[in-house]
Amino acid sequence: MALVPLGFHLAQKLAAQGRHGLLSSTVAEFDRCPPGAALLREVEILDAKTREKLCFLDKVEPQATIAEIKNLFTKTHPQWYPARQSLRLDPKGKSLKDEDILQKLPVGTTATLYFRDLGAQISWVTVFLTEYAGPLFIYLLFYFRVPFLYGHKYDFTSSRHSVVHLACICHSFHYVKRLLETLFVHRFSHGTMPLRNIFKNCTYYWGFAAWMAYYINHPLYTPPTYGAQQVKLALAIFVICQLGNFSIHMALRDLRPAGSKTRKIPYPTKNPFTWLFLLVSCPNYTYEVGSWIGFAIMTQCLPVALFSLVGFTQMTIWAKGKHRSYLKEFRDYPPLRMPIVPFLL
Repeated sequence: MALVPLGFHLAQKLAAQGRHGLLSSTVAEFDRCPPGAALLREVEILDAKTREKLCFLDKVEPQATIAEIKNLFTKTHPQWYPARQSLRLDPKGKSLKDEDILQKLPVGTTATLYFRDLGAQISWVTVFLTEYAGPLFIYLLFYFRVPFLYGHKYDFTSSRHSVVHLACICHSFHYVKRLLETLFVHRFSHGTMPLRNIFKNCTYYWGFAAWMAYYINHPLYTPPTYGAQQVKLALAIFVICQLGNFSIHMALRDLRPAGSKTRKIPYPTKNPFTWLFLLVSCPNYTYEVGSWIGFAIMTQCLPVALFSLVGFTQMTIWAKGKHRSYLKEFRDYPPLRMPIVPFLL
């Protein structure tokens, strides 16, 4: 009689396995796992050049961002702080954004990321403050004609031409404005840049500032050909463009909340200086170039004209890049806009 219950229970077990198959086994194993263990991911980080395994992270939350993974990587390699890390899915691919989420990437339960060292980094604010403070200080050295610049008899003498004093005021105003905007207006989408850039940027800004200041403040400087009329016209161009540049910077600031990387299409506001957004994607560059053109007309100085040309070339490259980004990101981006020069460029 004891065999009947045993056979009955065996039949029930076989029937249950027949009905549920592997599902019953999977559910049973899942029940034995710690809560949440099946959801965790693994991340291995390889050197993008040598393919050497640098780090293996287990039990990584699927909702973890690339920024959080960088922080975990730094714990094992303190010399590579997050700002110098570039993580990518392919050794030669694009860097992943800090806000990218692990589970939304095209990877399996074990993600392989490739690391590149971006080199020593420095904050954008530090770079801007350094590269803008330099021209302000350097120009004033030439304006006050400190010793060893123009000869002993000209030490601390003053130019007899009013345009020289006006040029100093305009130049100083421009860089003081830039310094204040760096501290109180600009919001940077990226916190750092490579340290080597500060030397390149400072060479450009400081070098041109010294070159133009030397000639404008030289004792033998010749005033503009058309006199006061030329200076007044140039001053009007300079002032209008400086106001326009500041207005655009304020409009762009209002588009991005503090601490965010939100990108929106910039549109004109009630401020007339922002109406240039109707025609170009980067009117701040347009106004910047206009300011230096005005300064070149005012001083009639070749180094200023060359500085304006080089600046226009560089800002055109930046403007085209931003214009392409706008077109790629926003399908409803205004088609009439050009990168920097209305209807042309």
